[in-house]
Amino acid sequence: MTSFEYQPRTRVIFGAGSVDRLGGLARELGFRRALLVADRGIVAAGRVEEAGRLLAAAGIDSLSFHDFDVNPDSAMIEAGRAFADGQGVDSIIGLGGGSSMDCAKAINFVLTNGGSIQDYWGYGKTTRPLLPMIGIPTTAGTGSEAQSYAVICDAATGVKMACGDPTAAFRIAILDPRLTVSQPPGVTATAGYDAISHAVETWVTTKRNPLSEGFSRQAWELLDSAYERVLEEPADLEARSTMLLGSHLAGMAIESSMLGATHACANPLTSRYDTIHGVAIAALLAHVVRWNSAEVGTRYDELDPDLAARLERLAKAGGLATRLGALGVPRQDLPLLAQEAAAQWTGRFNPRPFDAAAALEVYECAW
Repeated sequence: MTSFEYQPRTRVIFGAGSVDRLGGLARELGFRRALLVADRGIVAAGRVEEAGRLLAAAGIDSLSFHDFDVNPDSAMIEAGRAFADGQGVDSIIGLGGGSSMDCAKAINFVLTNGGSIQDYWGYGKTTRPLLPMIGIPTTAGTGSEAQSYAVICDAATGVKMACGDPTAAFRIAILDPRLTVSQPPGVTATAGYDAISHAVETWVTTKRNPLSEGFSRQAWELLDSAYERVLEEPADLEARSTMLLGSHLAGMAIESSMLGATHACANPLTSRYDTIHGVAIAALLAHVVRWNSAEVGTRYDELDPDLAARLERLAKAGGLATRLGALGVPRQDLPLLAQEAAAQWTGRFNPRPFDAAAALEVYECAW
């Protein structure tokens, strides 16, 4: 049996209305002045104002930072550090999708330990503990609230950097499915498909272990059962709950087993063409499953007897393309994209050996 190490670091609060406990939970952790990191859409939806009221009722001051985009980069992280520096911040709350979560963690790195976010590319490179954090996802997608990594784009090179540390894990994750009901349909589709890809990729990585396999399988079963339902009935709170829990469990699987070739090939599409992450994932995932099958044998069958076909049906339900050509990716760019994909950290955990030649094969299959 594979040896592994796993240390749960995040307390999980799950259920409709659980966000109402934010003030009390923050007070339990000793928060006095919290930095609320939330994207502009969350601000516009009134979620930041709501969180601020909950904190104020518990005697906690807050200030909010939202000057970042859907794929936060190193320049945005520096802007967040500059915003919070000297403000007496003793805690951080990530509120929103994966970009808010990753941005919150990354700002914490540079605010507490100095330097630039590039200095923390890798794992365990801090010299001082990070500030305590609470994560509140408003999408069922990345599962970032379950992970001790922040994935940030280098503004100069476009390379995605995974920056991790044991103290970068959220102390508490509040999973309130009510917060996901107001997602636009496109966000529900793309974020949900990303979560599905996490369950599928973690199921076969070289770093998987008996514990991560349990998270992966349960995540797949939840997500597979609820994805089409939540697209058809967006107000179905039970479906929203199932997706949110599935996303979180898939994030727990990532923390233990990492990802694979799908994410390695998706990242260059995001950085080069501004392709939405979940859109890029949908165009690649079924093709990677077929490409990996030569290495993993019947393992995918344990999730579905024809997993690739099922993934294509799910993508179709979400209105997502399953070919790179449909996304407008020029075929002549594939060799360059393959070089960039080979440099992505997730590729090293793919079950089938992954390099630039392998990435080109995947892109050709997906084009």
